[in-house]
Amino acid sequence: MHKPKYHLFICSSSRINGQQMGACHTKKSVDIVQSFIEEIEERELTGDVMITNCGCFGICTTGPVVLVYPEGIWYGEVSANDVAEIVEAHLENGKIVERLQII
Repeated sequence: MHKPKYHLFICSSSRINGQQMGACHTKKSVDIVQSFIEEIEERELTGDVMITNCGCFGICTTGPVVLVYPEGIWYGEVSANDVAEIVEAHLENGKIVERLQII
């Protein structure tokens, strides 16, 4: 298995039973996951970036939340409009998008 350079965990409010419900889901987190998939494919970063949609991080008031590893950078209140900026700044150029970072 090829180890990716980055691993993104995106809250889509997935529940154990497969249902999606909750704060991030109501804020269109599924669209954000899809936007990341499309942006990463478009920029030919598929081998370098793994995307995992996941359940609640427990900080719903700051959602939708995107967690970027290996650095452990948390982004909050992410929208589909922020995806290209995160991919270009963080994943391609190694610069944190400070306006979205949860500290």
